[in-house]
Amino acid sequence: MMIEHPVLIVEDDTDTREAMKFLLEGHGYATVVAAEGAEGLAKLRAGLRPCLILLDLMMPEKNGFQFRIEQVLDPRLSEIPVVVYSGNPDAHASGAALGAVTHLSKPLDVDKLLDAVKTHWAAS
Repeated sequence: MMIEHPVLIVEDDTDTREAMKFLLEGHGYATVVAAEGAEGLAKLRAGLRPCLILLDLMMPEKNGFQFRIEQVLDPRLSEIPVVVYSGNPDAHASGAALGAVTHLSKPLDVDKLLDAVKTHWAAS
């Protein structure tokens, strides 16, 4: 079940990013990765249209909050759904404030992550 539009993973931690990529691709989802917010935005502005963005909130350089603000302000990118995740205890409130379709806490629950991807893959 390879999807037409990939999942964009925006995550600064190499191990977490690679583990998410491996997990999703192992379940048949195409992925594109970005090591931080500016790289993710550059890929989107270059024409990438993922079915979903998995966005870490706490990153150096351009963090998830800054990424999401820029994404929402760009009419070409604003409709792409975003799942935010963080190790910060206020991830739920942050996700709601940023208009994310859902939020996840670190360490990531694999079943919740796969459910979020499946939901938005089906909707794309």
